[in-house]
Amino acid sequence: MSSSQPLAERIGFRRHSVIPGFGLSFGITIFWLTLIILIPLAALVFRSAGIGFSGYINLLTDARTLNALRISFGCAFIAAIINVIFGVPVAWVLVRYKFPGKRVVDAIVDLPFALPTAVAGIALAALYAKNGWVGGTVNWLLGLVGLPGIKIAFSPIGIVVALTFIGLPFVVRTVQPVIEEIDREVEEAAATLGANRFQAIYRVILPSLFPAILTGFALAFARAAGEYGSVIFIAGNIPYVSEIAPLLIIIKLEEFNYEGATAIGTVMLAVAFIMLFVINLIQAWTRRYANVA
Repeated sequence: MSSSQPLAERIGFRRHSVIPGFGLSFGITIFWLTLIILIPLAALVFRSAGIGFSGYINLLTDARTLNALRISFGCAFIAAIINVIFGVPVAWVLVRYKFPGKRVVDAIVDLPFALPTAVAGIALAALYAKNGWVGGTVNWLLGLVGLPGIKIAFSPIGIVVALTFIGLPFVVRTVQPVIEEIDREVEEAAATLGANRFQAIYRVILPSLFPAILTGFALAFARAAGEYGSVIFIAGNIPYVSEIAPLLIIIKLEEFNYEGATAIGTVMLAVAFIMLFVINLIQAWTRRYANVA
């Protein structure tokens, strides 16, 4: 690289483009991100600072708050794992196979995006209740084999069901474009070299999909951690059992405890940010490892 080039260009900060206007577009980007994201988050942190350090300690040691956070993030994590396990095969089928009704199935994947969350919560609660179609059928099948029935709706299991429902599109739509870019000749070459199907998936396909899978997991987890509308109708909202953190925030707002509500919000924000930051680090390491390999 020539030393006559500007410093910003040499360090990779600015690259020339056919379309001019880097300064203007970069300024608009920073302004818009500040206005839409940074200022509201700063206001949240500033308002929560009113409870002081001792207030934060009391909040973090409060049993009800800890249980609500544990249920929200625990169920979100489980739902994100489920969406990865089943979302990747869904994306694979939509990309690699042709079958009748494929467009309908592809549209159904996006249904949680368009469906109001409250409607989804009511429908899931009706289906998974003990006398619902799914809940009643599950308990009837368990009774046939001599097992006790389980309570799906109005329990943490129902929360996982709702969060899985709203998080599936994030995994499918993140992994789907990457699968489209994988050349089938790579799989054929692996088979020619003697790899069986499991080895081709494990050694050829999954390494290429791993960053996208992590991104889909992070998006599904972040979306599920703050979900309220679809969960509120199926959770049961029992303190210490099935009460989620967003509901606890609403309760504190109704009690005019704005500092407490924003403090819980900052805790959720911090945990989600740390989770996303760690996943981004893993993605960067994965890409660097792939480039070296």
